[in-house]
Amino acid sequence: MRNRITCKSSNTPTKGSQKKRSSAVSNTKYLPETKDKLPEILFITSHPPRECGIATYSQDLIKELNNKFKHSFTIKICPLESNNEQHVYSSPTQYILNTDHINAFRSLATKINQNDAIEIVLLQHEFGLFRKTEADLILFLNTVKKPVIIVFHTVLPNPNELLKENVKKITGSAHSIIVMTHSSAKILINDYGVTQEKITLIAHGTHLVPHADKTVLKEKYKFTGRNVLSTFGLLSSGKSIETTLDALPSIIKENHDVLFLIIGKTHPSVLKEEGEKYRLMLETKIETLKLQNHVQFINCYLSLSDLLEYLQLTDVYLFTSKDPNQAVSGTFSYAMSCGCPIVSTPIPHACEVLRGESGIIIDFGNVQQLGEKVNHLLLNEQLRKKIRANTLHKIAPTAWENAAIAHALLFEKIANDTLSLHYEIPKINLDHIKKLTTSFGMIQFSNINQPDIGSGYTLDDNARAMVAMCQHFELTKDITDLEYINIYFYFIKYCMQPAGNFLNYIDEYQEFTDQNNTTNLSDSNGRAIWAVGYLIAISDLIPADLAKEAHKIMNTALLNVNKIHSTRAMAFAIKGIYYSNTKNKSEQNIGLIKELANRLVQMYRHESDKDWNWFESYLTYGNSILPEALLCAWLTTGDLIYRNIAKSSFDFLLSKIFRENTIKVISNKGWLQKENESIKTPIGGEQPIDVAYTIIALSKFYEDFKEHAYLEKIQIAFSWFLGNNHLHQIIYNPCTGGCYDGLEDTYVNLNQGAESTVSYLMARLTVKKNIHKKP
Repeated sequence: MRNRITCKSSNTPTKGSQKKRSSAVSNTKYLPETKDKLPEILFITSHPPRECGIATYSQDLIKELNNKFKHSFTIKICPLESNNEQHVYSSPTQYILNTDHINAFRSLATKINQNDAIEIVLLQHEFGLFRKTEADLILFLNTVKKPVIIVFHTVLPNPNELLKENVKKITGSAHSIIVMTHSSAKILINDYGVTQEKITLIAHGTHLVPHADKTVLKEKYKFTGRNVLSTFGLLSSGKSIETTLDALPSIIKENHDVLFLIIGKTHPSVLKEEGEKYRLMLETKIETLKLQNHVQFINCYLSLSDLLEYLQLTDVYLFTSKDPNQAVSGTFSYAMSCGCPIVSTPIPHACEVLRGESGIIIDFGNVQQLGEKVNHLLLNEQLRKKIRANTLHKIAPTAWENAAIAHALLFEKIANDTLSLHYEIPKINLDHIKKLTTSFGMIQFSNINQPDIGSGYTLDDNARAMVAMCQHFELTKDITDLEYINIYFYFIKYCMQPAGNFLNYIDEYQEFTDQNNTTNLSDSNGRAIWAVGYLIAISDLIPADLAKEAHKIMNTALLNVNKIHSTRAMAFAIKGIYYSNTKNKSEQNIGLIKELANRLVQMYRHESDKDWNWFESYLTYGNSILPEALLCAWLTTGDLIYRNIAKSSFDFLLSKIFRENTIKVISNKGWLQKENESIKTPIGGEQPIDVAYTIIALSKFYEDFKEHAYLEKIQIAFSWFLGNNHLHQIIYNPCTGGCYDGLEDTYVNLNQGAESTVSYLMARLTVKKNIHKKP
């Protein structure tokens, strides 16, 4: 048939002491203390190459746990099998649980109890996996002497007495229960009597995706000009795909170019029991309704990358399950990862996440509703864009990286002193930096991870970007960095005015904007001097003509530097002159540094007292650059007053922003005032740039003072990007290489603009420079 694509099935999808500590992340470091062996977490679960949703779920979760915490614990896998489901696994397995074997559960429990390395057992529970073996499972749970976490993928409401009794025995034997929806938690509490304290809610994970261009993807798969509907997953009658087929004629009347993709092979269990009966029924219906030109089967088990591309090119995703007790759906979560506008039947998962214009709910099996809602979406592009944006923001906390953090925190809580978390450092990824950069300069803002050229350019961002790329070039000697260094340098040069000052704001047409006339540009001028000075500091590594140009720009900029009086602008200027002076020593440079540094000293002496060691009567933004600038002044001049004030002010700042081995920089929702210091600062309003500046300053202070506490704080501060923050969510996106724009009270700002992305890169490169200097 012309409506079928058949491809080979891939075996494995490429996706996915008892003393209580005071904080779940109290020992957060990059690398653990030397141990003979890490504690083990044993996952009892179906696992690829077995083809089922829980197998894929576990693979995704384990992959991300290993990515983020491989120096914290070791994950071992005990695959669930039956006589009809046996596989060869890509990694060695210490245990296999064949649920059809007599005494298999008892034997496994004995082996677990005898293995001192196993700290926690996590069991993925689905009723179908333990059909007719509930008694054996309960015996196993009562026999195992290690803490057991049970993940309930389905929680059935209104149970009969037998089901209720079995579930109560299972939950009663568990140390902790994980569910994926609020609805499931309420059912466990209300219908089964499980205490709320025993339940942890961790939403089904979703994938970070690059959000490729839909037009390009449709062209790649030969769907150009088509409005694409899709559904996917292992086929079975429970998916009720016929509901969509029955609705297609009414959809086609208003949208002639519609193509419906049915992605996925038949579920292996269904295939064994009834063959391709369900697929053949669908094919017959397609012919009867004359839908051959509007339906296409993708009859295979796709790799993750291919699947995510199909979903990213989808205009509307359809979820038509007819099971009201299906708590969650992995396929549903995949579609959300890609920002698909979703039309769904009211399973609990959908009802929770599609509220607030994040999707559309229809009644089970309602053909008319499905047709009307799909047509409404296809004819309203703005609505689809709005739903997409709402969906992406709503699911940010459910990224697999965040799901891994939530699981790891639970492991740490249960294990007490025997397990501590050590966040892994991601590889350096310049993709988003380069995506933001045109031949003219770095674009200011992004919508999610798509650069917004309409936001124009700023000197601020390009100055920071040049510093970051110079750092990268110093560490890697990657010759391709010079292309970007040149772009950012010539942008800075473009912003310089004849008098030696700089303008900051440029529109997408490379014209200076009126904002330059209404905004104080002192900080921007200071940042430009810092960036050019840093470039001069690596002049031995760059082409001679570029170094010559940098010296020329610096000499012109310094003609007016003593006219700068803004606190942070002076600090940036000191840093720039300090770096320049490392390659171009002069009495003029030293004199300028002294002049600016003395102003900071005077400010400090005016405002500081025994309880407030600071330059101003408040802590605001970019605080770390002030003590760092004075330290640079000391390193240039050898004047101890600069070193002493740098030390006292920096340690004072650190005492305000580090608590219980986490960092919480000053919120932009409310500065910390000297006279109101006792008032608690607002939650949220934390910016990546403040964390990055703190890390850079900590590195400079460690170089001079050699105090290991500074190195430890570098590690703690950097882990803020990786999830060690009050929301326990990632701020850095390893998929795109971008950094989210801010940590708020209840959410993360998902836009990945220039300031945040460059700030992360500066912090990451500073960590790379210090990584082998172990405390």
